[in-house]
Amino acid sequence: MKRSLITISLMALLAASCSSGPYDKKEFNLPDISWRPTPLWFWNNCEVTPEGVEAGLKDMIERDFYGGCSILAFGDGFSPDYLSEEYFEAYAKAVETARAYGAKMSLYDEYGFPSGGMGAANADGVNRFADKYPQHCIKRLDKHEYRATAGRKLILDLSSDGYRMATDAMDRNSGEVIALGPNVSKDGILEWQVPDHGDWTVMNFTLEKCAEPFVDYLSPEAVGIFVDEVHEKYYERFADAFGSTITSTFFDEPTMYRAEGRMWTEKFNERFMEIYGCDPEPFYPALWYDTGATAPAVRNMMFGTRARMYSEGFMKVVAEWAEAHGILSTGHQDQEEVVNPVSVSGDLMLCGKYMSMPGIDKIGGDRPAENFYKVVSSSAQNWDRDYVMSETFGAMGNLSMDELYSIAIEQYTKGITNLIPHAVWYDDSNVAFLPELSSRNPLYRNALPDFNRFLSRLNYILQRPGRHVADIAVLYPIQTLQAGHHLDGPEGYYMGGVKIPGSDYNRVSAILTDELGKDFTYIHPEILDERCTISEGRLAMCNDHNREEFSTLILPGVKAVSLSNMKQVYDAWKSGVRVIFTTQLPCESADIDGDGCSISKLVNEMLGADVNPAVFVPDPTPETIAEALSGIDADVCFGDAALNYIHKTVDGHDVYLFGNIDDTTRTTSISLRSAKGRWYLMDPHTGDVSPAALKRTGDGRYCLTVTLEPSRSIFLVSR
Repeated sequence: MKRSLITISLMALLAASCSSGPYDKKEFNLPDISWRPTPLWFWNNCEVTPEGVEAGLKDMIERDFYGGCSILAFGDGFSPDYLSEEYFEAYAKAVETARAYGAKMSLYDEYGFPSGGMGAANADGVNRFADKYPQHCIKRLDKHEYRATAGRKLILDLSSDGYRMATDAMDRNSGEVIALGPNVSKDGILEWQVPDHGDWTVMNFTLEKCAEPFVDYLSPEAVGIFVDEVHEKYYERFADAFGSTITSTFFDEPTMYRAEGRMWTEKFNERFMEIYGCDPEPFYPALWYDTGATAPAVRNMMFGTRARMYSEGFMKVVAEWAEAHGILSTGHQDQEEVVNPVSVSGDLMLCGKYMSMPGIDKIGGDRPAENFYKVVSSSAQNWDRDYVMSETFGAMGNLSMDELYSIAIEQYTKGITNLIPHAVWYDDSNVAFLPELSSRNPLYRNALPDFNRFLSRLNYILQRPGRHVADIAVLYPIQTLQAGHHLDGPEGYYMGGVKIPGSDYNRVSAILTDELGKDFTYIHPEILDERCTISEGRLAMCNDHNREEFSTLILPGVKAVSLSNMKQVYDAWKSGVRVIFTTQLPCESADIDGDGCSISKLVNEMLGADVNPAVFVPDPTPETIAEALSGIDADVCFGDAALNYIHKTVDGHDVYLFGNIDDTTRTTSISLRSAKGRWYLMDPHTGDVSPAALKRTGDGRYCLTVTLEPSRSIFLVSR
């Protein structure tokens, strides 16, 4: 995907017209409709008519100050039939109405959710995709075990087990694995002379059809068929609206926890061999069992391949279709809040690699998505994307206005640039997931327009190509998570299966941003190897646009890591970057030809150095992390009370957003490392703009004092 095309496209879609630098005071006060939020609009459990669509969308735009919508047909009582001519007549009225106002729409790709079933769930239950393409639906990896007696010849008929992916024998005493594929005949008969010593179990790994009526997310071919059946149907009818009124496509809650967390696909072995140049057959037992010293590396190869196929299978295919049709791609995974994503989203950062706008959702049910906003926004920053989406407020009940503001502030200070409110309901008498965010709800009738103006001002400032600025890089510990994961774990597939010992990255994230007022960027292992360089005491992420430079690198709960990653860490440390380990020290290799001793040797040298020694924080708390960070010349420092913040540079101008998500008023000094030009305070709550008086302090920094009440925020912008 060519980032330049995406950037140019989005800027055209947003119709950004700015004078006197990147921001215009009058437009900030009352942003153009192109900056307004576009909510999910549920067409829920009722008959939808063109007349009702026109009236409803007009109300959303005129009364609620929305800037369009994303239409989600929902429930078994919805009519007309999904993707019927009558359905598209109603949809056409939405397109026509949005076009008349200069509003924008996002093409929601499903009836109900999750994406990929064409109405199979949270809809009318008709398996439109599965009934037509059963061979292209989700499949499950099963394991069949047979005990073998040492010293005897074993003959087994495996023909009834299913489509064979691998056949192995494992000694349960030593973990030794012997690949038995060559011993299986074409008609499925295994003949094998069992070794004289050992406690051997034969394992036959097969691919099975399962009751999941959703597209095979791991298969580009299958996802391409889904796109033809859904996305193309909209393009056939509304091609002239693509890139102007229809500006994006939105997918909802695909996941790999389906198929009992054992989602697999026919071409796995073929893709594995393309990546690694070897047959994965002897590695299958490690998906369930500890097979010895190489298990961390083998699991990284196997689970890493599956995560890659997931990203390439669903997200990439949708993104490429969107770009080819002049629109953006966005959406989010289900269960992003699971600390161990290996059998849920696979690799949450990698999910955003091909998307023009990676996304997340914040919904009810005690789901701490706020601890994972930085994972998704960092995905965008790693792969040089400017925009990050969050679907927010669904099933959270009738939130207070202060709660709406606080959640939004936390999201935007953690890198979100496009909050999609969940939701407006066509039939507000039959709301499935509160809140109903429209003027029809008396709780929000008077205050909602101001809230949407607030979101519009956040979008106006932050929804532009720019460079994220942070001093701290945090290695995303996916290699440790993959090394410690196995299938059929005790936590159950919905919750990720396995709690990986020592996993603390989400806790470290919260300490940095919410307790200490320190922004950071997660660095994916792939990016650390391929896009990072070291010079003059800085670790630099060398993207074409989002270039970031870090003085500090944290390895949170990292146990398994590739040697190439660890050498990058070591070289950064040698150059003067501060290295901090938390909870546990790296001691396992994620490389099949590596060893933990090489990893430990580098770690011990850094910890034992006389100059710039690395720091180990066995118990991460605000106090211990603050101590480990002491003495760093930080981009932003706070006085008595820390705030959440984000710093970007846009067209050479510095932009800071500071927010108070605490429940008490905070008065604090803000100290900046550098401050060139004139500075302004821009209030997204009121639209007011006023000069900011920064004072030069004795240490060469620039300081001002702000007071923020709960659920309030302020921009500090150079011009």
